Amino acid sequence: MHSRKRPRKNASAMRMVGALVATFRIAAGLTQRQLGERVLLHEEMIASIEQGRRPLKLDLAALLDQLLDTKGALTTAVENMPEIDLIPAWAEEYMDLEREAIALSWFENQVLPGLLQTESYARAVFLSKVPAMSEDEINAQVAARLERQEILHRKEPPTLSFVISEGILRDRLGSDAVYAEMLCHLRDCTDLPGLTLQVMPLGRHTHAGLAGPFVLLETPDHQHLAYTETHRGSQLISDPDEVSVLAQKYAMLRTQALNSEQTRGLLDRLLGEQ
Repeated sequence: MHSRKRPRKNASAMRMVGALVATFRIAAGLTQRQLGERVLLHEEMIASIEQGRRPLKLDLAALLDQLLDTKGALTTAVENMPEIDLIPAWAEEYMDLEREAIALSWFENQVLPGLLQTESYARAVFLSKVPAMSEDEINAQVAARLERQEILHRKEPPTLSFVISEGILRDRLGSDAVYAEMLCHLRDCTDLPGLTLQVMPLGRHTHAGLAGPFVLLETPDHQHLAYTETHRGSQLISDPDEVSVLAQKYAMLRTQALNSEQTRGLLDRLLGEQ
C-alpha cells in the first residue's frame, strides 16, 4: 500500500513545543480552560499539548499564533520538529481515512482497538513490542494513539461498532491496575453516542472471525473500504467484492457476539470482581 509520508515528531520535541504553548498562554493572561474555549478544545487537550503528551498540529499552531500574537513562532516550531518513524508508512493512509470516516466497524481478537485504549493500556501494548522500543518512541506512540481518539468526542462523531473477543477482557495486560482501569473505561465508552460495543464470548462452536481482525469504514463520500494488518504490513481494500466479503463476516460476527446490553452486563460483572 502506498501512502504519502508525513513528519512524525519525537517526544522531547513535543515537550519543547508544549512548553512554548504554556509560556505564550501565560504571557497572554489565559488559563488552559480559557484558551481551550477560544480554540474549541477541551481544557484537558490543552494540558496534554503543554505537557508534551499530544502533538501540536500545524493548523492549531497557526491559530494559536494568531490568538496569542506569537509572530508565527509556534507554526515555525511545528514545521521544524525532527522526524521520527512514529507510525509505519504502511499505516498512514488508514490513519487519514479513520480520521475522516463517518462510520467504522472494527473486529479485534487479540488486543483492544486503538480507539478504545486507555493511556496506560496503550503503554503496556507498546512495552510488549519485540524488539523493544525506546522510552521516547513509546511516549510518542502513546500520544499519537490518544490523539486518534479525538474522533470519539467530536460534536458529530462517526458511527462506531466494535466486536472484541472476550479473551481481551480476560487478559491483564500491563498490570491488575491497568486491567481495572481498562474495564472502567470500556464501560464508560458504552455510553458514548453512536458507539456500540459487543463481546464475542469464549466457548463458541462457530466463529466468523477466525481469519483475524479487520476494520470496515465508510468515507464522507460514502465509499466503503476495509483494512487489515499483519505483523509487518497492512492492506487497504477498496475492491467492492472483497469489502463485501468482510462486511458479511462482520454482520455474522455481530449476530454471534453478545448484544450491547449483555456486553454491559459482562463488564459490570468483571468490574464487580475487582
